Amino acid sequence: MDPSSFLHLIEIQDEIRADFGWGLEADLNSARELRGACEDKSETHPTWTDEGRQATLLRLQERLISAPLTILGAAAEVEDVQAAIQDGHNIIAADGAVGVLTETDLPEIAWDTVQCVVSDADGDPPHLAIAAERGIPFILHAHGDNIDEWTNFIDILHLYGTPLILTHQTPEHILGMHNPGGFTDGDRAVCIALSMNVPPNQLTLRGFRTDIIGRWTGATIPERKMRKLEWMRRILEIAGVRM
Repeated sequence: MDPSSFLHLIEIQDEIRADFGWGLEADLNSARELRGACEDKSETHPTWTDEGRQATLLRLQERLISAPLTILGAAAEVEDVQAAIQDGHNIIAADGAVGVLTETDLPEIAWDTVQCVVSDADGDPPHLAIAAERGIPFILHAHGDNIDEWTNFIDILHLYGTPLILTHQTPEHILGMHNPGGFTDGDRAVCIALSMNVPPNQLTLRGFRTDIIGRWTGATIPERKMRKLEWMRRILEIAGVRM
C-alpha cells in the first residue's frame, strides 16, 4: 500500500470531524481518559500497561499475517462466518458483528477463528462480553462521544483480564495508543489489518453494506448512520479494499 494512502486514512478523520461538526478536543479528551483508566487498572492486569498492550499488538500481528482474513461488518450473517471458515480464513469482528457467531451451528469452531474484536463499545453488551470472557483481544477505540460506553465496558474487560489494544482518531501522538486511520468500526478494522502489514489482497469483507444499516449496528440515528457509511465507503476506496 502506498505510504501516502496510509497518511490519507488518518487525514480524512479531520474531514469527517468537519462534516459532522465534531471538535478535535473531545476526541483527544476521550483518548487520554481511556489510556489513563486502563493504566489505573493495570496493577491487577500487567498486560494492560503500555508495554503489555504493545506485546499484545505484536502477538496479534503475527496471527493476522499468518492466514487470509475475513472482516465481519455490521450486516454479517451466519453464511458469512461459514464461508470464512470454509475458506480457511481468520476473522476480525467489527464490534457488534461478533454477535453473529452466537447463531452458527458450530460456535466453537467459529469462535476459534476470531483473532480480535474492533470496538468502540457500543455493540450489544452480552455479545461483546462473550468475546471478552473467551479472552479474544479487543482493540478498543476512543472518540469524543463514547466515554460513557467505554467506561462501562472496560469494567467487563477488566473482569475477564481480556487482552487489550487502544486506538484513537486524532493527529496527536498518544503514548500507548495507536491511530491506524479510518472512522467506523468496520473500516477501522481494515485499517488496523493494513497497519499490521496484512496485504489488501488477503482481506475479504463480509457484512459490509452502504445501502442499509446492518442489524449488528449499535444504537444510532439512521440518517447520521447512513452518512457514516458513505464515509466508510470512501475510506475503503482509499485503502484499496473492495466490499
